[in-house]
Amino acid sequence: MDASRVIAVPGLGLGVESWRPVLAEWGVGEERVRLLPGYGLPVGPEGVRAPAELAVDLCATLTGPTTLLGHSASCQVLAHVARLRPDLVDALVLVGPATDPRARSWPALAALWVRTAAHEDPRQVPVLVRQYRRTTLRSMRASMDVARRDDLAATLAAVTRPVVLVRGAHDRLARHDWLRHLADGGPDRQVVEIGGGAHMVPMTHPGPVARGAASALSRLR
Repeated sequence: MDASRVIAVPGLGLGVESWRPVLAEWGVGEERVRLLPGYGLPVGPEGVRAPAELAVDLCATLTGPTTLLGHSASCQVLAHVARLRPDLVDALVLVGPATDPRARSWPALAALWVRTAAHEDPRQVPVLVRQYRRTTLRSMRASMDVARRDDLAATLAAVTRPVVLVRGAHDRLARHDWLRHLADGGPDRQVVEIGGGAHMVPMTHPGPVARGAASALSRLR
């Protein structure tokens, strides 16, 4: 894959740190990361925006066919980009994609997050806290409240570009059958499972994520 044509968008509340390890595996830096309100940036006074609206803004920054990397809720934004402007998208790599309909309510989302957190590396907590503080908890909650209602499966059904779906083996927010459902919704799709990881695999297992995504993309092209 051509890493110079990669753009990564952090998950909800995260920043450049969340994608830095994977991008380093491909020999590129954090200049390939795009931050959005709720996804690395605080939500402004205009208020929270839906994933489809953020996708329009992201489209305006793309200059040609690009491999887009999403994590968690940002996968919804990138799916809308591919739906709206397939000419700007070479492929999608969606890691731990949200939101499984079984995790749309706040109680269900919280319960699955707790079950997933038990399998995360506690050493990443200080880095996560710094990122969450920059984005702000208020922005994260408002953005998640909108994102949890966005139907990723319906959006991907309209996407014709190759899609690689990645999950950590212990990720309860993005379970295997959910990724399988997304893969079965269109052509040219691959599921990659990272052994030992959970939801934060771009930070905790960057090598397997980078190699797994690149290998899957090579099979789809």
